[in-house]
Amino acid sequence: MNPKQHLAAWPLVLILSLAGLLAACNPALESTAPAVAEAVVEQVPDLTMAAPEDAGMDSDRLSRLTDAMQGLVDEGRLAGVVTAVVRHGKIVHFESAGYRDMEAGAPMTNDALFRIYSMTKPITGVALMMLYDEGKFRLSDPVEMYIPELSDLQVAAGTDENGELITEPADHPMTIRELMAHTGGLTYGIFSASGVDSMYVEADLLNSGITLKEMVTRLGAIPLRQQPGSMWHYSVAVDVQGYLVEVLSGQAFDDFLDERLFGPLGMNDTDFYVPAEKAERFAQIYTYDEEGNLASSEMFGAANDYMVDPVFKSGGGGLVSSTMDYLKFTQMMLNGGELNGVRILSPLTVDLMHRNQLPRGMPDNILGAPGTVFGLDFAVVTDPVEAESFSAGEYYWGGAAGTWFWIDPVEDLIVVGMIQQWGQGLPNVRALSRQLTYQAIMEPLGVN
Repeated sequence: MNPKQHLAAWPLVLILSLAGLLAACNPALESTAPAVAEAVVEQVPDLTMAAPEDAGMDSDRLSRLTDAMQGLVDEGRLAGVVTAVVRHGKIVHFESAGYRDMEAGAPMTNDALFRIYSMTKPITGVALMMLYDEGKFRLSDPVEMYIPELSDLQVAAGTDENGELITEPADHPMTIRELMAHTGGLTYGIFSASGVDSMYVEADLLNSGITLKEMVTRLGAIPLRQQPGSMWHYSVAVDVQGYLVEVLSGQAFDDFLDERLFGPLGMNDTDFYVPAEKAERFAQIYTYDEEGNLASSEMFGAANDYMVDPVFKSGGGGLVSSTMDYLKFTQMMLNGGELNGVRILSPLTVDLMHRNQLPRGMPDNILGAPGTVFGLDFAVVTDPVEAESFSAGEYYWGGAAGTWFWIDPVEDLIVVGMIQQWGQGLPNVRALSRQLTYQAIMEPLGVN
């Protein structure tokens, strides 16, 4: 428990009583007792700027993170980058380097906007779990209970002599827990190859011009790639979760996010598109040419130009956000579902999201990451040695254009990094930023 959480756990009446007792024992303290009590219970808002030393970190050592990111820019390996470190609720590092747009000579700034792609997924998961807090569903409920389009799904079981897909019935209906843990039997169509993946591509499931309801209708006509609960496989599951939010809340997915999550947390720069008045803050996206040089290039065939509000509100990868907005979201999670007096989730529901939700016996090696399991829309480190990390219980995810974050409840730490790059040659900024963040901690909480 960090010092702020420890203080918050003291009942106000006990603090005032202790102050009164001290005054009674020493009359000289009587006139200052109310002021002392008021100072004790005063709460410093989260995400205020502070010196690293105020959060048990070393300024000179933390500057290595700044230097390393600038070095990657100077080497031509990154166009621009923003990194932020928060410890004990205090922002101790918030730096930008390089360019938001190299061709225009526009420098990267801390308020730049980024395509966060799959960092949308944890946000969608939180939205769905807000409805869990309201008793709208159980994790063990079949998905088809709420989305009949996904009833009685068949499962791919091979091909016949003519190359036609052979199917068999699912051995059980996909559950919401499996949907949120990527073990429901779905796939993506873009990250793996199979007959079912090809059917996803042919159905154009992630077309920006269709509704979430149309997406699940198309999905319901395609067999599952594998039996539910049989393996972890990255998928469109979180786009289905976005539709489930609509079904359970009776609101459009984006309206729910705006009214119930983004508005209350002050995430004013997070949306499914970039409005015209913010276009100059939107970072250009780059890949690497054959010589390894940076070249501007949208991903996924430029299916979404982000300047127009899409019909398809992708809960799996559609959001644009800023570093500060994502800090607000992650600090809310680290605080157990609350930020500066605004409660989004209950503490136990937050805890549930970063527990292992994989079926028993499934290896802790998701996406080839040893010592790592999966919760509800978060990856979770169970063995920091195997994962080459520092704290058991760290939970995280990233985006296809290189954005990354992690939350470390042991060290009371958050790191968010934003870049807009993809393809062969992308430096491992997540691993580098982890090393250079933890080596700056001088007052560790996880060392016995």
